[in-house]
Order: sequence, then structure tokens, then C-alpha cells
Amino acid sequence: MQTYVVTGSASGIGAATKARLEADGHRVIGIDRHHADITADLGTRTGRRAAVAAVRERAGDAIDGVAAVAGLSPSSDRPPSLMVSVNYFGAIELLEGLRPLLAAAHHPAAVLISSNSTTCAPPWLTEVADACLAGDEEHACTVADSLDNPMGTTTYPATKAALAFYTRTRSADYITDGIRLNAVAPGVIDTPMSRGSGDDPATAAATRKYIESIPAARAGQPEEVASVLAFLLGTDSAYMIGSVLFVDGGSDAAIRGTDWPAAREVQRS
Repeated sequence: MQTYVVTGSASGIGAATKARLEADGHRVIGIDRHHADITADLGTRTGRRAAVAAVRERAGDAIDGVAAVAGLSPSSDRPPSLMVSVNYFGAIELLEGLRPLLAAAHHPAAVLISSNSTTCAPPWLTEVADACLAGDEEHACTVADSLDNPMGTTTYPATKAALAFYTRTRSADYITDGIRLNAVAPGVIDTPMSRGSGDDPATAAATRKYIESIPAARAGQPEEVASVLAFLLGTDSAYMIGSVLFVDGGSDAAIRGTDWPAAREVQRS
């Protein structure tokens, strides 16, 4: 039996991941703002530190994996900066705080949640992503609130792109501690978060149109993403490091089919 930490465990992909891991016989410590083993607000530094301390108290000296699933989608009900704080810093500061516990395990792994919006959505705020990767939460939040629209539709993919970039650029460092770091990029998944976008008058039409364009002709189910997360946390994926797996019903391939692999320029002498 392994011990895993799953954030956003009260609903959606997080709840499905917790259920899947528990069904596989593992111990899961769930973190969320409510209905969780550890209640914490990952949108604040205080909440992140409290979550790390609570995991240490419950798990002891080691944990086998982290699935940082907690996140927010674009909404007119909150400032775009809150997505910066929850989606990126809520995941990264928690992961970095738990790194010593992961390093103490035998075959540890961590998975971040990116999004296919990084490649399928309209242009996003690169300055937000850059500030996230630089660890400058204050600047990233300021840019998001000052330059984005009230929905935060360009901030959301920026935070998810930053998570993908963090995975790609930091995975070689994490594996020096034996920790495999990968990411999953879901598309539209039938969760309370995505249903909120479908119910919001400002985004309902666009959401319906996008779902109709998915090659799989439907939204995905949380359990379909959870199965990929369980695979990445387990030893069957032992040679996977720094990967970003799209679980989006074929949307990324349909929209950007020839963008990747990308050719590298060779200088001719």
C-alpha cells in the first residue's frame, strides 16, 4: 500500500483520482477547501504552508506520490488573479513543500494538471506564465487583473502553460531525488467546474460549440483522467519523466496536428 496526496479531492478529477487510488488499495490524503482529510485554501501562502504541515503530521516521513489537481476555471465571479494563486502557486508551492517527503520514498512520483487550453485556446498572457515560472506571484496576479478580461480567459491557459513548462524544465532536477514529475493536460471534462462554464451565460455558447468540435464527440469523464493519473503515479510508468499527456478526446491533435514534433533548425556550415 502506497500513500498519496491528492489536492482538489472533494469533487471532479480530484475526487475521481482519490477514489481510483483507494480502489487500488492505497492510502490517500485528500486536500480541499471542504469535505477533505485536510481542509486548506491553496490560494493563499498561509493555506499552502498549513497543508504541507498537515500532510507531514498525517503521513510521517515519506509519501509515495502527489497529484496536484486543485484548480479554478475562468469565471466572472472572481478576479483572474485567483487562478494564478490556486492553479499555479497552489500546486507548485505544495509540491515543493512536500518534496522532502517524496524524496524519502522508494519510487515517488508527482503529477501536475495542465490543460489542452494551452494549445487549443486563443492566445494567452505569456507575461503571466513567465512571472509564475519566476516565482513572482504578486506580479503574475497584477498582470492577470490588469490585462485580462473579467472572465480571465487568457489567464487560465497561462497558468496551465506555466505548469507544463515547470514539468518539462524541472523534471530533470526532480529525478535527482528519485522523483518522477509528469503532467496531464485534460480537455473538457464533465466536472462541476466545467459545468459551471456551461451554465455561465458568458461562456455557455462557446463551451457547447467547443464540445461539438471534439473528435470524440463528447466531454470526457473524471474517471478517464483519474486512470491516467494513477498510471503516472505508479511504477508501470517508471521511464516517463517530464511528459505532458493530453487527455482531451483528440482536440489537440485535430487543431495542432503538425505542430509537434517540431523540427530543430540545423546550421549549415
